[in-house]
Amino acid sequence: LHNAGKLVKVFGGAVALDRTVITHEPTVEQKAEVNVEAKQLVAAKAAALIQPEDFVYLDAGTTTGYMLEHLNGSRATFVTNGVSHARTLAQMGIRVLLIGGELKGSTEAVIGSQAMQMLKNYHFTKGFFGTNGMTQREGFTTPEANEALVKRTAMEQCLEKYVVSDSSKFGQISAVTFFSFEGAVILTENCSREYKDCRNIQIVS
Repeated sequence: LHNAGKLVKVFGGAVALDRTVITHEPTVEQKAEVNVEAKQLVAAKAAALIQPEDFVYLDAGTTTGYMLEHLNGSRATFVTNGVSHARTLAQMGIRVLLIGGELKGSTEAVIGSQAMQMLKNYHFTKGFFGTNGMTQREGFTTPEANEALVKRTAMEQCLEKYVVSDSSKFGQISAVTFFSFEGAVILTENCSREYKDCRNIQIVS
């Protein structure tokens, strides 16, 4: 059935294909060209939530990257696993700590056990995360296990958790779940009728 494209094999079973299963991950450059207007809208709303006293985790990704355009003059402190995010924040004169570990070339994200150990020492007031897919059953998903572990570890250290995503990620399933669907507030520009009653979704305009 997996080979026939009728379901996808996962650890411990299989997932029916009533949603779209993602089997590859685009590069940062490819992602940056998709749904730009929606990402910018979501990013602006997310950035507006950050207060001067916040200790913020900023996940690597294109939508979180668009948040940087709205952070000029921010007095918050940031921790990130995104190398380009850290460089931009530092150039803006904003205090930023870069997580150490293995650098993943396709997403420019720092991953691995060293990154996870560092994250466990921090306690964030707010965290902003990207996702490759999200469904109510499978939660927030990403293609690579090591990156999923870093995302999960960081989310567990956040008092307030936000997933910033354009609406195209609804109904998409990637290989590894990193957090439950109800475990974070979702900032997005739209959602289908299936998700309209979800209390953790905030539609931005």
